[in-house]
Amino acid sequence: MSFYREFESNIKPTTVNWRIYTLVQSGVLSRIGIGKFTLGEGRIFIPQITAKIKILYKNLHKQLPYLQICIWNTVVLNEFMLHQPGRFYTLVEVEKESMESVFYFLKEKYKNIFIDPSADILSRYASGEKETIIIKSLVSEAPTQKLQGVETATLEKILVDVFTDKILFAAQQGNEMQYIFKEAFDKYTINENRMLRYADRKRKKEILDNYLNKVSKFRQQTK
Repeated sequence: MSFYREFESNIKPTTVNWRIYTLVQSGVLSRIGIGKFTLGEGRIFIPQITAKIKILYKNLHKQLPYLQICIWNTVVLNEFMLHQPGRFYTLVEVEKESMESVFYFLKEKYKNIFIDPSADILSRYASGEKETIIIKSLVSEAPTQKLQGVETATLEKILVDVFTDKILFAAQQGNEMQYIFKEAFDKYTINENRMLRYADRKRKKEILDNYLNKVSKFRQQTK
């Protein structure tokens, strides 16, 4: 409104809303939240869906066709990290009441599989493995996306998970996490409102909101 009123003092809010809509449709602006925009066309993060993930998802979906599933591998974080970890987790997120059923089904087909492991379990039994399957509870209304027939995580979900789970994402904490957030926001269009809604489901909305403000300041300092 302030910008347009420099040229048209009597411009109506409805006119400004229509112009914003036109700018979004033409790719000049991208919507990143309620009343929030960024310049340029949206750059959507598309995580790699490997053959292993496809097979894993297909097996689960065939066995439990009505189960809500989200599968992704922590290797996708390497794109944003300064220091590259040597081990990765394939995360199988399902409804809480189905976790044990999924565990016993997958245990017949895969090795190195755990249900919501503690830091001690990961250190004792998963530290020597390059890849491990971990079953976690899928938070309701988690922001997911379907790619190549697989329900997987959006970048908004990945970032919130890194922020809220300090055990599973121990290698991504501290300065590394700040770098991950900076790189993610620099490279892709991220919907902050979607992140905060998901964080709210995890009861971490306020602290994430504060952290996003710090990340914004960090990005400005490093430009």
